[in-house]
Amino acid sequence: MHKRHVPSDHYLKSGPETVASADIPPSKTGWAALLSGWNGVRSLALAGGVVLHAINVYIATTILPSVVRDIGGIDFYAWNTTLFVTASILGSALSARLLTSAGPRGAYIIASLVFAIGTFICAFAPSMPVMLAGRIIQGLGGGFLFALSYAMIRLVFIEPLWPRAMALVSGMWGVATLIGPAVGGIFAELGVWRAAFWSLIPVALLFALLAVAVLPKRSAGKTERSPLPLVQLALVTSAVLVVSAASVSSTLSWNIGGLGVAAVLTALLIVTESRSSRRLLPEGAFRITTALGALYATMSLLAITVTSGEIFVPLFLQVLHHQSPLAAGYLAALMAAGWTSGSIASAGASGKNIRRAILAGPVLGVGGMVALAVLMRSESDGGWLAITPICVALVAIGLGVGLAWPHLLTRVFQVASVGEQGLAAASITTVQLFATALGAALAGMVANVAGLTHPGGITGMANAAGWLFGVFALASFLGFFTALRVVRLHSKARRFSG
Repeated sequence: MHKRHVPSDHYLKSGPETVASADIPPSKTGWAALLSGWNGVRSLALAGGVVLHAINVYIATTILPSVVRDIGGIDFYAWNTTLFVTASILGSALSARLLTSAGPRGAYIIASLVFAIGTFICAFAPSMPVMLAGRIIQGLGGGFLFALSYAMIRLVFIEPLWPRAMALVSGMWGVATLIGPAVGGIFAELGVWRAAFWSLIPVALLFALLAVAVLPKRSAGKTERSPLPLVQLALVTSAVLVVSAASVSSTLSWNIGGLGVAAVLTALLIVTESRSSRRLLPEGAFRITTALGALYATMSLLAITVTSGEIFVPLFLQVLHHQSPLAAGYLAALMAAGWTSGSIASAGASGKNIRRAILAGPVLGVGGMVALAVLMRSESDGGWLAITPICVALVAIGLGVGLAWPHLLTRVFQVASVGEQGLAAASITTVQLFATALGAALAGMVANVAGLTHPGGITGMANAAGWLFGVFALASFLGFFTALRVVRLHSKARRFSG
């Protein structure tokens, strides 16, 4: 059985004084404790890193049509996302090494500066190849920021604050979903898409300065530097590139072939990881029989469920339910709003309520996806009578993931073996991004096979909507059983340790 994790920073630093975590009463571990004083400033720094990464994702998606009209490169349109996601996975996988080498403060500064450099290149890109180079550097810095925000929770907060800190950080995607499209849309409408990138540079530098002021220079405990798992990194990035490239094509044989190659690469990754002393993920990550394996499986299935909605809901709302692009974008954001609300609502849960929150994720996911499979495929005039049930289903899916997410992430820290906590923290984003890329590819394949492009039109769109949400309801269905295993393994471990 894995050793239970003891926080490496046993003492919570609050300015000049230091307080033993064991002596802090429950009243000091609520939202007020997290968001006030030095903890509040640290929370701002960590949440801000995720906001910066996430807003950039939605800004780039919104302004890309304007970018290709200005500098060309329509053939490489999808590679803006492909290369960015791949670089983000690489950054998240390398974040543990960066944290060990540079310490919390230095790692966050380096991540912010790498992101700012990539954004600067994007802002001044005269051609698509230069833009893609900027997106790679942006993705690397964004992956660092994303993973470090989770990793530093373990280093700067006491354990009772972890679930709330996890909820705050993961909930920032909901904030970004509301802000990113609006910022990108405004600059695109004004014909100054480059300004959308320029606006991110001072924000990145601001968070670098904030890191200097509030984050510790070094971790409390010394961690040995482990060799980089270069083979595993090459395999995981290659698998993502293949999956992403395959998802661009509307040819079924190409999609299936790409997924087959990705499956082979993933199998090689598992074999290599099991035999290597240089690990990309903590021990037991690929075995569903372990606590970590069950946690990663549940996280992946929930992420795959959400991905299908994020990609195609705006399109279906515009074509089948006659919503404007702006309205469709913000209606689709209801899923992210539900995620944020669920994370905040469940962060303070304890005991049986945690188990209920974890199981609620896949249950609400199944219900929401089945509802969308029925409701989305039926063309409507776009009135509120037709749209309201769709909105409820979208909120339900996001709410379910939000309820479960903080506790799934917290348990990753808790069950990781001593000495692998940094690796476990980095693995959270590696697993999430890989699942997102896989979900995007599968969603594109299902939609295309169901008739999105052939026969196309209203009939093809309706068929694609029904099949897409129906098939992806299976991800949440399977997620219920992996979540049940998470709950049972945790209960068994507590009985054993008690």
